[in-house]
Amino acid sequence: MTDPTETPATPANLDEMVAALAKTFAVAHAEDPDERLATALVFNAGRLAWRMRESGVRTDYKTSRTDVVTDADRAAEGFIARVLELIRPEDGLLGEEGAAREARSGRTWVIDPVDGTYNFASGSDYWCSALALAEGEPHSPRRLLLGAVHRPAMGYTWCGGPERATTLDDAEVAALSPRPLEEISLATYLHPTWMARPGVRGAWGSVAQGAATLRMLGAGSVDLAGVADGTLGAWMQHSVPAWDWLPGKALVEGAGGATAEVEAGGVTWCIAGNSTAVADIAGILEDYRD
Repeated sequence: MTDPTETPATPANLDEMVAALAKTFAVAHAEDPDERLATALVFNAGRLAWRMRESGVRTDYKTSRTDVVTDADRAAEGFIARVLELIRPEDGLLGEEGAAREARSGRTWVIDPVDGTYNFASGSDYWCSALALAEGEPHSPRRLLLGAVHRPAMGYTWCGGPERATTLDDAEVAALSPRPLEEISLATYLHPTWMARPGVRGAWGSVAQGAATLRMLGAGSVDLAGVADGTLGAWMQHSVPAWDWLPGKALVEGAGGATAEVEAGGVTWCIAGNSTAVADIAGILEDYRD
C-alpha cells in the first residue's frame, strides 16, 4: 500500500507538508474504488499521526481536560480532506476537527482522523484513524456504504459495511454468532461527569451489570472494530457523534451484527454487537425510557 509519509521532502510548515503528501497520494490513488481508497486513507492518516507523535505534538483542550485535540489530529484530517477534494470533489465532507463540504453527489465522507485522542496524547497505543462513507444527511444517513479503521500500533486495517463483508487486513472476519449479553464482554464509555445524572447512570449501570465483563478503553472505533472481528462482545455509549459511530457501525453490520439507537435516561444510546446481545441491551434500556 502506498505510504506518502515516506516522501523525503520536508516543507517548512505543516500545512505545506500535508498538501504535498495529499497531492502525492491523490496521484497514486485517483482510480481507486471507494473501499480501497478508504483503507488507504485511514492507513496513511494513521501513519502520519503516529510519526508526528514520535516527533512531539502540541495538545489543546476543547470542552474539558479529556476532550483534547493535537496538531496530529488536524494534520491527519487535513490530509484526508485534501485528498478527497482532489479525487472525490463531488462528495461531501464532515470531520471531527472541522472539515466540512456540502455534498453534490449525495455522498459524504465522515472523518475521525485520530479516534482516542486522549489515549494518543497520553502515549497509549489504543487509538485509530477512522472514516465512513454515507448517503444522505451524515448525522442520520439514509444509507451507510462503508467504514474503514486503521490501528497503527497493531498495523490492523478493517473495512466493511452493510452491503460489504467486513475484512481485517483483507481477510473476511467470521460472522457474529448470537450470544446473550451475560456471556460476553461489553466495551463501553461513560464520562465521569455523567455519573451525576441518575437516569444516565442508572441506564448505563443496569446494562453494565448484565455483561460478563467490562472493557472501557477510550477509543470507540477501535472498540467497534473489535466487536466486528469478535475480540470484543458488544458496545454501548450515549450521545455519540457521527464520526465516532458510523465507521464502526458499518464494520459491525458488515460482520453480520446488529446495531441500534435507543432513547433512555434522557440520552440516545448507540449499541452494536451480535443480534441477541443488542436485543438484550435494548431490553434493559427500555426500563429507562422517558
